Amino acid sequence: MKIRVGFGFDVHPLENGRPFYLGGLLIPHAAGAVGHSDADVLIHAICDALLGAANLRDIGFHFPNNDDRFKGIDSKILLQLTKEKLDAKQWILGNLDCTLCLEKPKIQKYIPRMVETLCNILGCDVDAISIKATTNEKMGYVGREEGVCAYAVALIHS
Repeated sequence: MKIRVGFGFDVHPLENGRPFYLGGLLIPHAAGAVGHSDADVLIHAICDALLGAANLRDIGFHFPNNDDRFKGIDSKILLQLTKEKLDAKQWILGNLDCTLCLEKPKIQKYIPRMVETLCNILGCDVDAISIKATTNEKMGYVGREEGVCAYAVALIHS
């Protein structure tokens, strides 16, 4: 059996009046992330972790931000396409460990639904996905509520 680990990171600026997508959910908030797609930093970090673990380059290689096919796309679709790439190479998800960094809104109550949403796409049990959230203690772009970022580590095996 082969085992591989991948790391993913994503960051997007926040802008008032935009929808805020995290983990495949629309989260009520005054500001949302800005990006070529729906700017779901959690899903983008997960895609990068999975692609990296499988040695399949990165999310920007497969879904470039200068390609109109991906403009405004639901990131859940990008995750499904990423899973298909791993399936084609016969990789199986072992687990994901993810951390969201944002000051507001508090997202603890949304985490179970995020996990369920991601599990439905990735075809795994809920105990295979961990999502945590932290603030940046008011420091930097996250602390000033100018941006949001996410980290993900994926373990895959064949």
